[in-house]
Amino acid sequence: MDSGREHPWVMSTSLAAAMTLGLVPGRFHRGAELGCINLLQAYEDGCRSNCTYCGMARERAAEPEGRTFIRVPWPVYPLDVLIDRSRAVSHRVRRVCVGMVTHPRALEDAIAVIARYRRETDMLVSALVAASLFHSRADVEALREAGADRVAVAIDAATPELFDAHRGRGSGSPHSWEHSWRVLQWCVEVFGRGNAGVHLIVGLGETEREMIATIQRAHDLGALTHLFSFFPEAGSRLQDLEPPPLGQYRRVQLARYIIDEDLGRMEAMRFNARGQVVDFGLDIEPLLAEGKAFMTSGCPDETGEVACNRPFGNERPSGPLRNYPFPLEAGDLADVRQQLWEGLAADERGA
Repeated sequence: MDSGREHPWVMSTSLAAAMTLGLVPGRFHRGAELGCINLLQAYEDGCRSNCTYCGMARERAAEPEGRTFIRVPWPVYPLDVLIDRSRAVSHRVRRVCVGMVTHPRALEDAIAVIARYRRETDMLVSALVAASLFHSRADVEALREAGADRVAVAIDAATPELFDAHRGRGSGSPHSWEHSWRVLQWCVEVFGRGNAGVHLIVGLGETEREMIATIQRAHDLGALTHLFSFFPEAGSRLQDLEPPPLGQYRRVQLARYIIDEDLGRMEAMRFNARGQVVDFGLDIEPLLAEGKAFMTSGCPDETGEVACNRPFGNERPSGPLRNYPFPLEAGDLADVRQQLWEGLAADERGA
């Protein structure tokens, strides 16, 4: 390992995190504030996966400093600098997420970074894992022993077929649908119910019914869903695919909130022949008036409020916003109320 250039002694960080840490200049649209420092492993030979939608895909050749991921650049910094700057902002940014890529050293290196953050800062630490690198429950236990209090598994696609096409063998990646769920089960067992999460991306070709069924499966397992809206990465194989319609994303967001907050279940919801939600099985008016269902879903801080709010990670700041990184204002609430039923006939809309 080249201690000067390679991970774990250097890492990528999101543009939002680099701004929050004072490493690059910039201001957040509408006064948004980042609640979690998102880090990602940076190897010179890159990620070994080749997911069709990902800016880090193996076939998307670029130097680590030139890659984008979840729409924005992820500049590379020495870990010492990131830890030092994290200490300086830890009074207002309470969590860091250590993200893994698919690489032979990734698990060992993630454990080292988690341990350093717990030893040298007072921040909470999450781990975002690449499931194919985990061979037993003991691998998950090592993350907890290093100091992580939460963990998430990137499954992304809602069905086995879409997973295989975009993240598994069909894409030239090593990931397995069955093994990813097995690792998520280990994560729930090791970290406890509600302390493990799954990343899911709306807009890879699934129906609303299929995505909501996967959210319900994760919830029944004891995991929360961290929901993303697909956004095309230039140079990826899905660079020409459009983001999902707003109506589709809003309905899945609301269903996720209902399920994860134990307000209802998929079985009580009604779907039309196209697999779209037409009734959520309960009075949604209080949820529309509150708006929390449409805020970013991610790991929380000590108070239980979402820390990993990823400002503008799914869209351009000019909008329309898909995951709100702050409480919705009156105009936002009016927008989501209108967007919720887009793509449905008036006579299909339920309660």
